[in-house]
Amino acid sequence: MNSIIFENKELFPSKVVCVGRNYVEHIKELGNEMPSSMVLFNKPNSAICSELYYFNEHTRFEGELCFLIEGGKIAGIGFGLDLTKADIQNELKRKGLPWERAKAFDKSAVFSEFIRYEGRLEDLGFKLFVNDKLQQEANFDLMIYKPLDIIKEIKTFQTLQDGDIVMSGTPKGVATYNKGNNFKAVVYENDKEILTWEVIAK
Repeated sequence: MNSIIFENKELFPSKVVCVGRNYVEHIKELGNEMPSSMVLFNKPNSAICSELYYFNEHTRFEGELCFLIEGGKIAGIGFGLDLTKADIQNELKRKGLPWERAKAFDKSAVFSEFIRYEGRLEDLGFKLFVNDKLQQEANFDLMIYKPLDIIKEIKTFQTLQDGDIVMSGTPKGVATYNKGNNFKAVVYENDKEILTWEVIAK
């Protein structure tokens, strides 16, 4: 079982639940339709990783604010990269087929450590820099579906177990990447940095 770090302890999430199309500008940049209801999909434990690997020229990164579940509620926050094999996903979407081959492959959910968070979710935001250039930026206000609404919706059809992770969607700025690219993510509470994570693509 793959693990993540929460408060310096190793946890083994049973799954990662992801929200698709949760930022208007990201929907527009990919030419997708605005969803009439929440788009949710899962990544298995085998997708979880702490290192960023290069797969091919079609694989893109999607930076996301992530929530750790404990007792059915949000207990911690972290940052994650949802990796997507865009060429495969586009083909699957054209055929109306599920996305697992493009989204749920091994090492496709790359996470920072997680920290306990008991503050206001409304105050959270993040910035993602790639090779020192600001690539993605988002905050609570830009989300179509807010974190507590996401948790509530997930619970209508599956159980969130302790240690499970919810990835809340990505803003505009997704792109492909190469070996050696440096990623630095900063999670903010208002203007205060509360989590910083850096990883280099292998």
